[in-house]
Amino acid sequence: MADTRAGFVALIGEPNAGKSTLTNRMVGAKVSIVTHKVQTTRARIRGVALEGDSQIVFVDTPGLFRPRRRLDRAMVAAAWGGAADADIVVLLIEAHRGITDGVNAIIDALNERVTPNQTVALAINKIDRVKAEVLLDLSAKLNEAYPFAQTFMISAERGYGVDDLREWLAERLPEGPWLYPEDQIADLPMRMIAAEMTREKLTLRLHQELPYQLTVETEKWEERKDGSARIDQIIYVARDGHKGIVLGNKGETIKAVSKAAREELETFLDRKVHLFLQVKVRPNWLEESERYSEMGLDFRDGN
Repeated sequence: MADTRAGFVALIGEPNAGKSTLTNRMVGAKVSIVTHKVQTTRARIRGVALEGDSQIVFVDTPGLFRPRRRLDRAMVAAAWGGAADADIVVLLIEAHRGITDGVNAIIDALNERVTPNQTVALAINKIDRVKAEVLLDLSAKLNEAYPFAQTFMISAERGYGVDDLREWLAERLPEGPWLYPEDQIADLPMRMIAAEMTREKLTLRLHQELPYQLTVETEKWEERKDGSARIDQIIYVARDGHKGIVLGNKGETIKAVSKAAREELETFLDRKVHLFLQVKVRPNWLEESERYSEMGLDFRDGN
């Protein structure tokens, strides 16, 4: 039996740097919510990738930004918590945005938070958007600012450079038995993955109207005798006016969201799904500890 390796890799970076896209590309399946909106990843979603005899467990952290509200603070705490628990940390930077104030703040924090036994690599993402000389200059400046173990030029969306990164990570994980069964791609409970899929469809559909004022919970999951699943979900919004936006004219919005989420769930689960969505107004959901638990966040981190 070949020596196996297994360990955790945390992807950190600013919101929208491409962490979720990279997780999904590495794992080869959609386990992390991907939208064009910032701050869509709330909890530390783990995706599991196999590379040779290595099992790489990706911790896809929320984007690091300056927190203002309790939810923001809990998300940032979750991101750094994910980095602290990892064997390898990969900082993802957008090539076309370069070294922003946010990137500088993350590098400063790396100097304080990373332990000597952690490896930190740099991945410059979206390389198809800039010229080669800009990339080389960016890489040089970033490596002056922090002693990265290795630098990778990638496009998570197109797949460039991703195999090289995965192979490099696989070789550097600690020796040991695999942490998950071979066929398991995410350790997030299916109820939460299902809720994330619905939330993604809502985020895409509603654009600017309700970006962070809603959350989705899977209330019931019933396995049926015919092999299908009935899934009941509640969409919590903060105001009455928001409920109308989610429902849409004659219920059109909620119907479209339900259809899109159901189709994606059926593909993911490879079986028929009956999805039922309800919208409820909870003015203070952003201050309720149970909502944070459902999202995999620690309510106390928001203090």
